[in-house]
Amino acid sequence: MGRVSRLSGAILAETDGNYYLIGDLKEPCDFEKAGFENPGEIAPLKEPFKRLTARRAIELKLPVLEIDLEGEPLAKLLSRSLTISRNGSVSERLWSLILDAEENEDEETIQASWLASMPAEIWDVVRESILKCK
Repeated sequence: MGRVSRLSGAILAETDGNYYLIGDLKEPCDFEKAGFENPGEIAPLKEPFKRLTARRAIELKLPVLEIDLEGEPLAKLLSRSLTISRNGSVSERLWSLILDAEENEDEETIQASWLASMPAEIWDVVRESILKCK
């Protein structure tokens, strides 16, 4: 079971004790303070996700999504599903859609395994609709 949260505007995925940073940072991140070794350059257009090395126990920021997927397949799914391809940033609109803020406003853990089982073609239609400029 993968657990997914946010870190400085990017996505932080934990799977089997391994951590992945997905997407670009939207604010400066002190990786050491967050419990990780400095990963070096973050370049989401070249490398959509980056494995992080934890230096201590990591506490994920709430709310946390749970998805029935592990390892790099989870990181790839999150990158393909939630980042904006032209700049590598995480889409706040798509993240909010998955959180379904009104439905889950008091929840600390949200089941989102449906994202892993949804056909990519269907999610692409949803993405396109959500990301359209209004």
